Amino acid sequence: MSGENRLERFRAYRARMNQRISELGHREMNRFFALDSATYRDGALDARTKELLGLVASLVLRCNDCVEYHLDRCVELGWSESELTDAMQVALMVGGSIVIPHVRHAVETLDLLRAEKEQRLS
Repeated sequence: MSGENRLERFRAYRARMNQRISELGHREMNRFFALDSATYRDGALDARTKELLGLVASLVLRCNDCVEYHLDRCVELGWSESELTDAMQVALMVGGSIVIPHVRHAVETLDLLRAEKEQRLS
């Protein structure tokens, strides 16, 4: 684990714990997880837009794990930094000043994602 940043630790933790929860075999929990996955697939809105909406909702609800997940997906799906920053402003307006610490977290996560991308390209 040496050298991992918090984003890499989060991804590993999320994958490990999602697997563990799945292994519990609880039908309703598994259904909820399946519904969560299905929600972000293309529909009347494309998956890309749904992830952006997920990011805004996560900021307003003040869930940093969700912020990290949706930012990761948003970057993967091609949202630019300026578009993501605009979306964060919407979340800040809707949620108020209590969202500021989560916007800080999101900007740090965006910096980590950008550094990862630059490292892959070099």
